[in-house]
Order: sequence, then C-alpha cells, then structure tokens
Amino acid sequence: MPGRGLVLEPFPGPQEGAERPVRRGRIVDPESCGRLLGRIADAALGPDRSDSVIVLSHPVLAGAEHRTAARALLAGLGTTRVLVLSSARAAAAYAGPRETGPLLVVDMGAALTEVTLLVNGLVADARQAECGLDDLDGLDPATLSAVLVRTVLDMITSMWRHDRHGAIRGALRKGPVLAGGGALRTDVTDRIAHCLGTPVRLADDPSTTVVRGAGQILSSVLRHRTAPPEHSGRTR
Repeated sequence: MPGRGLVLEPFPGPQEGAERPVRRGRIVDPESCGRLLGRIADAALGPDRSDSVIVLSHPVLAGAEHRTAARALLAGLGTTRVLVLSSARAAAAYAGPRETGPLLVVDMGAALTEVTLLVNGLVADARQAECGLDDLDGLDPATLSAVLVRTVLDMITSMWRHDRHGAIRGALRKGPVLAGGGALRTDVTDRIAHCLGTPVRLADDPSTTVVRGAGQILSSVLRHRTAPPEHSGRTR
C-alpha cells in the first residue's frame, strides 16, 4: 500500500489443519480465499472502501475461469476499482529496464515456474511448468539447481523455436528479469546467466518482485487520479 508498504496476513500453517486456498496459481477454495482477502482488506483499508483501488496479479497463463473467480472475490470487498494484470507485467514494472521493446521474465516460485516474453509491455508468448521450489524440496542443492535451471532453459528454447521476429534474441541481449524464490539462489541465477551467455536482472528481493511491481502500478494509478487537471492556457 502507498505509504504503508506490505500488509501481510499469514495463512494458518499445516499444523493447524488448514490448506492454502490458492494452489498452483489457481483458487481452489473460494470461501477460504474470500475470508483471507477480507482480513487483509480490514487491516489495510478499514470499513470504508468506497474509493479504494486494488491491483490483482495472476499467473501469466491463468485461464479466464480463474481470473473471473478472483475478480468476483475482490468485488465482494466493496472496492471501487480492480486492476488485473499478469505477474510478468508486475515483475517487469519493478525490475525491468525503462526502455520499451522485448523483455524476458522468468518467475521461479514455490509451485509454478513461468517464462514470459513481453513486447512493449504486452505478453507475446509464455510457458508454464507446474513445478516449483516446493516440488524440489528435499533434493540436494546441486540437483535442485540443475532441475530448476533445466526447466527454465527448456521453456526458453521452446519459445525461441516459435519466435519468428527475433524478439527472444533481443530480450536475451537485454538480460532476463529473474523473480520468485528461485531467484534468491545464486547457484540458480549464476547457472542461468552462464547457460544463456547473458547477464540477468534481479530486484533487491526477488521473492517479492511481483507484489512490489503491482504496488508501483497501484501508486501510479493513484497519482494519476489525484493529479490536477491540465490547463490549456486559455482563461474563462
């Protein structure tokens, strides 16, 4: 939140018999998810939410059904406006270069790994693997990094084969943005950079790149709403 930073609502852990309402980027328990969002809204926005704006980020390849379910839950909070964008666009807003053109975003999360090609801010291509750090838990560090890096490289290779306009090559010259908990591991990021032969872009805290990018977009929207109108120079 502008002026407040991150507002967190920890979900009960497994020891309390609770399961997370979102798995693999999909809402699997709408009722529980609604209660969780309600507690966050109470803490962050208070009872009067009539002039509030919420930014929702979702996995790049989330289907229309899941985006609709998320919108319905947020609409129940009584907010005025909901902005919906992909997690790749949010990550790019926080950690990407300021210039336009092609950009590759690699998001290595707990349950999903995604590679997205953005061209001028729009999703041009994307790949998703239902595999993340939680699935690799228990592997020795060398095996974990090798599996995660191979997953990412396979998706980039697949996108390269289908790229007819050289956008992937241009994005790699800039260096991909790495986000998610996997980007906290230097053995993973160093190996990706070595295999691709390009430097990589990392935010200060890769695990919160997406939420901080969504926050930047929210701040921009709120500044635009409160900016005074431009005058043409003519008097009335």
